[in-house]
Amino acid sequence: MDIRAYFERLDSTAAEPSELFEHFETRSVDGRTYHALPDARHGVERGTVVFDDADAVVRGYPSVPRVLVLETGVPSVFGDRDVVVEEKLDGFNVRIADVDGPLAFTRGGHVCPYTTSRARALLDLRAFFADHPEKMLCAELVGPETPYTTHDYDDVDSHESRVFGIRDRETGEPMGVEARHECCERYGFEEPRVFGRYDSTEAVEAIGAAIETLDAAGREGVVMKSVEGEPLAKYTTESQHHAELGYAFSLPFDYGRDFVFSRIVRDAFQAYEFDDTDERLRERAHDLGESILLPMVETIERVAAGETVGDRHTIRGESEPIEALLDHLREQSLTLDIERDRRVESERVVEFVKIAEATHDQTQYYLDGGTRNE
Repeated sequence: MDIRAYFERLDSTAAEPSELFEHFETRSVDGRTYHALPDARHGVERGTVVFDDADAVVRGYPSVPRVLVLETGVPSVFGDRDVVVEEKLDGFNVRIADVDGPLAFTRGGHVCPYTTSRARALLDLRAFFADHPEKMLCAELVGPETPYTTHDYDDVDSHESRVFGIRDRETGEPMGVEARHECCERYGFEEPRVFGRYDSTEAVEAIGAAIETLDAAGREGVVMKSVEGEPLAKYTTESQHHAELGYAFSLPFDYGRDFVFSRIVRDAFQAYEFDDTDERLRERAHDLGESILLPMVETIERVAAGETVGDRHTIRGESEPIEALLDHLREQSLTLDIERDRRVESERVVEFVKIAEATHDQTQYYLDGGTRNE
């Protein structure tokens, strides 16, 4: 690989190509070698990929900052710009680019064989990339049957894709919001719900109303963006904070303190801004406490009963990409317990658990009389 040529194309802040490319990892998919950046470095986004055989760069998706106080955070990010407010979906973020055929990339720059197969089945990629070979689709794979996240949406039985962005494959430059809407309509791509476009004087109140609606439905939150597509910011609901804490405390020895603390910080600032009575604040505190204690106790009970603990997933589709996915997950040092593997009509359906070994082993150790140094 000519790292100097790719270094110039990536427009990195590193002084020399070696300072950037020492952080890339060499990976392979279907016999093809590619190079991926697992973490953001020197001005280049996490998940950026270089395919030397196709002379292709697929830029990583940018990190989206989180607003903690809407009243001050929204003007700080957007100034006098109009703000478009869209629903933030609880799913799996992928980029889909045509690199001698459509490929789906994870946030960390892995080519996911299963998601690639499902993207090709769910989206009219042939027509889109024939017209826009230099673009990439930024999409969320949502629904109860995905290999990475599971969240029920009333209108999704298995899994579906929602396109929330279209960007230049190499530079990462976003397509404007209106142009994206037109493009998605032309090719039949579904998008997240759009709450509206608001000027700077009405944006904060409108976002607050959207969050209230989403919170009542147990949904994740919103993404805010200018009409040009950037800058971006996100804001999440109370129910999402508590759901994520519940998940983390159901696997307490597999998730670090930073994960837990960040969710509590989000909830605290939201309480400061919106919980205007002592009664409402105490209600939130009660819900927060339940999301921490109850899932952990349930996990202890399950381990004590000899049950498996971990993330449960169901996936369906063609047999070959499902097998490739399971191999891919095992290559990431994950231990899988296949609970059920069957065919439903013409599709293979696999139910499996990503075993949370740290939580299982540590919990069992304490149940057996182990001590904890604090």
